[in-house]
Amino acid sequence: MGLPSHTVENGSVLVDSGQSRLRELGYKQELKRDLSVFSNFAFSFSIISVLTGITTLYNTGLTFGGPISLVYGWFIAGGFTMFVGLSMAEICSSYPTSGGLYYWSARLAGRNWAPFASWLTGWFNIVGQWAVTTSVDFSLAQLIQVIILLSTGGKNGGGYEASKYVVITFHGAILSMHAIINSLPISVLSFFGQLAAVWNLLGVVLLMILIPSVATERASAKFVFTHFNTDNGEGINSKVYIFVLGLLMSQYTLTGYDASAHMTEETKNADKNGPKGIISAIGISIIFGWGYLLGITFAVTDIPYLLSEDNDAGGYAIAEIFYLAFKNRYGSGVGGIICLGVIGIAIFFCGMSSVTSNSRMVYAFSRDGAMPLSSLWHKVNKQEVPINAVWLSAFISFCMALTSLGSLVAFQAMVSIATIGLYIAYALPIFFRVSLARKSFVPGPFNLGRYGVVVGWIAVLWVATISVLFSLPVAYPVTSETLNYTPVAVGGLLVITVSWWIVSARYWFTGPITNI
Repeated sequence: MGLPSHTVENGSVLVDSGQSRLRELGYKQELKRDLSVFSNFAFSFSIISVLTGITTLYNTGLTFGGPISLVYGWFIAGGFTMFVGLSMAEICSSYPTSGGLYYWSARLAGRNWAPFASWLTGWFNIVGQWAVTTSVDFSLAQLIQVIILLSTGGKNGGGYEASKYVVITFHGAILSMHAIINSLPISVLSFFGQLAAVWNLLGVVLLMILIPSVATERASAKFVFTHFNTDNGEGINSKVYIFVLGLLMSQYTLTGYDASAHMTEETKNADKNGPKGIISAIGISIIFGWGYLLGITFAVTDIPYLLSEDNDAGGYAIAEIFYLAFKNRYGSGVGGIICLGVIGIAIFFCGMSSVTSNSRMVYAFSRDGAMPLSSLWHKVNKQEVPINAVWLSAFISFCMALTSLGSLVAFQAMVSIATIGLYIAYALPIFFRVSLARKSFVPGPFNLGRYGVVVGWIAVLWVATISVLFSLPVAYPVTSETLNYTPVAVGGLLVITVSWWIVSARYWFTGPITNI
């Protein structure tokens, strides 16, 4: 059956092509279809948020390889991420539903494997999304802590250092604000999403120019483009190993663009605009992210000092860079603190969009009966917003962050699912597309033609590669404090999901359920 690629006329009523395709897939239109292609792009771009990911994990990039890992690793991770995005966009064009990845897996895995493929993909996707929201909002809580520290004199000037209980309180307050905003009608949320995209773009441009311009001491071009930092203090000497670990910053940043797929039931002409949202969000993030990395790295002159917990920012590298740039130039670091505020607002928007994407995934997954108390989570209110799904997502993300009170190592295990777990969910439907459905897949308006299978295999192999690389130890000797808990967390999620399937779900979960 040919797929509609434009708004079609049904009698005297114009039917949106995305809505028409949704009916063909067996679902009635329940959410308000009011998002433009820019709004769809804005949600993914805001979740990728280069200001969020790079700022949060810049310490990791500096520690493992420094400028070389930052400047060149960004393009390596970005290039392969684009392969993943292109494959997802092609599938999204054919199946534009809020369920996104897990629905794709069900349609592509074949009748016999559909329920299990859908189950596995769905749970990796939804838990990965909760972990993303957890890590984003927790990073904002930590940044607020650093802003307060610098505003009260810095670590060396008797500044106030918030306890872990204060930080978790910040986290809860931020999540509550995000849930309240996401309870508003989609038209209001669309405005915030577009504002977030503009803020991220302008913020990146402002900071990449302002910081190196204000800094009294700047790194040379030779340092930025050729210096490789091997002094990581973690007992790792292999340059290849160090470079690989430095890639984590880039790959963590370039996640979350599945939001465009989850918002398709609210996007006009989603079979075309959903794919455009995915690809443009990745492409623009790669370009602007590299500019931000360059601008910040030109202000780096002393890596050990920036990473030292004894500096004014307590070891938060980018905060220290901003603070020193203005303090050395004007005698006061207030300008740097204001710049951190610009990043803080970007992170806030990132968390807001992340909750939006989470809630749509919960809505769709529960609509198909995959979640406990499913009938509760897929209800929509008078504004056509899945209100219960919104608050459930915020609550679970807060619970995941509570692990930080016991141990930051335990919390890092939760956060690791945000990268590896989510990318596994990305790779599963792509794998089914290039293997089981290689000949049966019917492309939508956006498709890769004869290159679809090749691009898909590259995407799958890249996800398999980073799943191994980011599970390697990050320090030697390996102890309970330095152990990389990524394989434990992701493996644990796999065991729980498969066990639940074998013991119970295989008897009642049949995959996506049509409601027409």
